[in-house]
Amino acid sequence: MGLAVIYSRGRSGIDAPLVTVEVHVANGLPALNIVGLPETAVKESKDRVRGAIQNCRFDFPAQRITVNLAPADLPKEGGRFDLAIALGILAASGQISTKDLDKYECVGELSLGGELRPITGVLPVAIRARDCKRQLILPKENTAEAALVKNVEILPAAHLLEVCAHLNGRTQIQTTYQQPQPTEIQHELDFSDVHGQYHVKRAFEIAAAGAHNLLMLGPPGTGKSMLAARLPTILPFLTEEQAQETAAIASISDQGLDVANWLRPPYRAPHHSASAAALVGGGSNPRPGEISLSHYGTLFLDELPEFDRKVLEVLREPLETGHITISRAARQVDFPARFQLIAAMNPCPCGYLGDASGRCHCSSEQVGRYRAKISGPLLDRIDMHLEVPRVSHDVLRRGSPDGEESSATIRVRVVAARNLAIARSGKANSALSAKEVKQWCEVSDSSHRLLDQAMERFGLSNRAYHRILKLARTIADLANSPDIEIQHLSEAIGYRKLDRSK
Repeated sequence: MGLAVIYSRGRSGIDAPLVTVEVHVANGLPALNIVGLPETAVKESKDRVRGAIQNCRFDFPAQRITVNLAPADLPKEGGRFDLAIALGILAASGQISTKDLDKYECVGELSLGGELRPITGVLPVAIRARDCKRQLILPKENTAEAALVKNVEILPAAHLLEVCAHLNGRTQIQTTYQQPQPTEIQHELDFSDVHGQYHVKRAFEIAAAGAHNLLMLGPPGTGKSMLAARLPTILPFLTEEQAQETAAIASISDQGLDVANWLRPPYRAPHHSASAAALVGGGSNPRPGEISLSHYGTLFLDELPEFDRKVLEVLREPLETGHITISRAARQVDFPARFQLIAAMNPCPCGYLGDASGRCHCSSEQVGRYRAKISGPLLDRIDMHLEVPRVSHDVLRRGSPDGEESSATIRVRVVAARNLAIARSGKANSALSAKEVKQWCEVSDSSHRLLDQAMERFGLSNRAYHRILKLARTIADLANSPDIEIQHLSEAIGYRKLDRSK
């Protein structure tokens, strides 16, 4: 009889909880049983493991084998435990050394020939392995992703035989791998492509500098989607801590992680037919939705009123708190969701209200019903409301006489303003709490009188009050001003249009 213990990692949200793989080989009728709440893919690993062991010329024990995946109440999914189960069987049957097994953690799916196949969600595994000071054995294809975590010892292998040779002390697995470095990416899109719309470009610069939410209102063809698609070209790189959070979410999703661009803020633009589960996440084993996949990045919602109202209302909580909690009967998962919302909509059902062409024939009741699809509480959480008018044909053809500013030029100012905010409060201005607004967004008495008049005249909420101050702080940062001046506050108030009651 033999017993072996191998450490592996499961998946719960963006965490990778420890799973202890206990393998017991005992006398009895030949059988292989896996216990510990395994799902179908885990149960099927017995056939993959058997084929891999036999094709690697090891003996598969003709005895009663019990594999326990502890803790028993944590659901186990996928083929990530194949390698650990195979090593446990070989160790329990005395075919590989059991010395120092407690120093390793193993993840990886096995082919019938013994090759190691990549798995999803390696980044959270590498983070937890580093915290526990264990070496991580994983498939070679996952090396680049795991290497994003500093100070973790990675042992990348292509075959089960390589791992066994390493554990037996015959041939050591090479641990040479290179940490990915951030690089400047040449974007095909650029703000210089947009002719005219100077006040809109100014608003996008402010939104990028402070990570503020923005809503564009204008007729079709005025460049709303074009402008939103160019926002990522002026955003600063993520910090390593932010990038790890974002990469961990991408790692566990079906889309995978783009290692080369892991320091760039994500940009997501779901179609208006997306369901609430697609937007916030869901499923029996909860997966992240679009708002989590855009964590520390941008979520662009085009044709905002075309989204189902119930879908839009689920945005209210994460816009305020920066995370979303998905509850199911058996479990509860918390996903981070601190995203910047950029939205676009037409001014009326036909789209041409206020257009110089005079093509709109919508009644005031139709316009009211159309705009009522966006609830007041959701509108209140959007910092900037912006009208995007149609540009003249002459401007569209010739552009500015002095030329249009490039994304690189705008990005320099954005990064400088964001660095001022980080040095002052450790975060972007949009993320300031009410207490921090009092500390960092002080205004003069005359500016307070102006703000009080705007609050009373336009019926703005207390939330809008704080958002105006945070927006004014960003405008002051762009002007490199240590104090919020009255012109900064006036500009911030000018961006609160659609939630005015009078």
